[in-house]
Amino acid sequence: MDKLLLVYPFFFGFKIDVVFLPNHKPIAMNIKELLLNGQSFLALLKEFAIEAKDVIIQDENVLLTDQNLAQREILKQSICIEGKNESGIFNFFGTLHCNLLNKLAVFEMQGFERVGLPTN
Repeated sequence: MDKLLLVYPFFFGFKIDVVFLPNHKPIAMNIKELLLNGQSFLALLKEFAIEAKDVIIQDENVLLTDQNLAQREILKQSICIEGKNESGIFNFFGTLHCNLLNKLAVFEMQGFERVGLPTN
């Protein structure tokens, strides 16, 4: 089985995806890559007219370089995802749930803010 995609009920108007990627090692996992494999996360970006290349997972490298990460099966962390478009910068706040053993990732969006408004 190459990929397993489960879609959970809507959460604040957006679906939550679980994505299984069998060839990724937990310590080398890329959170952005996992989230971009979920159709609901892509729909969220489309809703805000944000391209995938303009998405940054804040402190992703800090999360992935945690020395205790290899000893954990489950990672649950509050994160901020920054996305840019023509009308400004959006910060999406929520909780990232990762099952490192099974390479599953879920982002629960709890809210967002618009910052960096363009000046005319």
